[in-house]
Amino acid sequence: MGTFFKSCDHPQVKWSKCPHDYRIRFRDASGRQVQESGFATQEKAIVRLAEVYDTKRKKPQSQAKAERIEKYGPMRFCEYAAEWRAGQRHLAESSVRHLDSLLNNHLLPALGGRRMNSFDRRVVENFIRDMESAGVGVAAQSNAFDKLASILLDAHRLGIFDDNPLHGINPPQYTPSRSVIPDPSQVATLRSSGDEAFQLLVDLMSGCGLRNGEAAAVNIRNLVADDVYRVTEQVNQATKTYGPLKHRKPGDYREVPLPLRVRRTIEQYVEKNGTKEGYLLRHPKDAALPFQPYLFQNQWQRLRKELESPVPTGLSIYGLRHFFASNCLSNGIPITDVAEWMGHKNIDVTFKVYRHLMPGTLGQAAKLLELGLAA
Repeated sequence: MGTFFKSCDHPQVKWSKCPHDYRIRFRDASGRQVQESGFATQEKAIVRLAEVYDTKRKKPQSQAKAERIEKYGPMRFCEYAAEWRAGQRHLAESSVRHLDSLLNNHLLPALGGRRMNSFDRRVVENFIRDMESAGVGVAAQSNAFDKLASILLDAHRLGIFDDNPLHGINPPQYTPSRSVIPDPSQVATLRSSGDEAFQLLVDLMSGCGLRNGEAAAVNIRNLVADDVYRVTEQVNQATKTYGPLKHRKPGDYREVPLPLRVRRTIEQYVEKNGTKEGYLLRHPKDAALPFQPYLFQNQWQRLRKELESPVPTGLSIYGLRHFFASNCLSNGIPITDVAEWMGHKNIDVTFKVYRHLMPGTLGQAAKLLELGLAA
């Protein structure tokens, strides 16, 4: 912050009784050393140093904010969104494609030419109403609003808006339809259908809640305990290579429960087929390449025709993951744990999709509360 001193020959222990004035020395905003004198007491010298420090601390911030407003305020939304998008380096390839789709199909056509400093609550509300009038689906409305909100909040943090343009906005409410979930007998049928790779994938998705791309990247090295599997990567369907998990940075992972049955399936597959760099599944036509999720999808489509009776209408591969969630929640496992194991970005996603699977009901809650009251 700076120093205070006296230029006389008296030692510091005598300064309080010495008649000479105090001096201070500090560096200004440009880094140049400055010296001031004429302070009768040590306290006055310290107060002055504190004032200098506060001025140096506040002035650059206000100047920086003014510069940001001058730079970004007149910028068109399309330009700002391009800068913001370039900073989303943590997104997986599939998430980037989804983001680009929302930008190109919804945000940029409606808002691309608007200047950033012109956004306020009314502009955002009009954007939502225009999507409703155009017949845009509620899911797409919700996703488009979420991305717009992320961009505007980023601009708000830079100080472009005095008031948050999202304050008081009621976002589009998307409630997913109930998922089609296979029952245990149907899952058992699928476990004994198809080839060994298909059966392994069915076990990993229904038993551990893995996404199909994550299951395709199954690796024996990720059995970190007898009952724990560490999910470290997925086969990216766009690049067809191994990549980071959805909503995660490279190197991030999550750990999921590993039921005994699934562990035995993995061990039996390894014992019979071996591994390559720890990976169980490789491309059937080129072992140097990862197993591709579309191969699983192709078998699924064939088996749907062959196993018409045990496969419910509307059931997709993702239904195996839904089965995992259903199995967890119906057995009283907290939804917070389920959200973490499934790799959801936040618990709101889990709650929206699986709330109806949770065993708690008003009637059940009333009975449990009555037990406590009667104790």
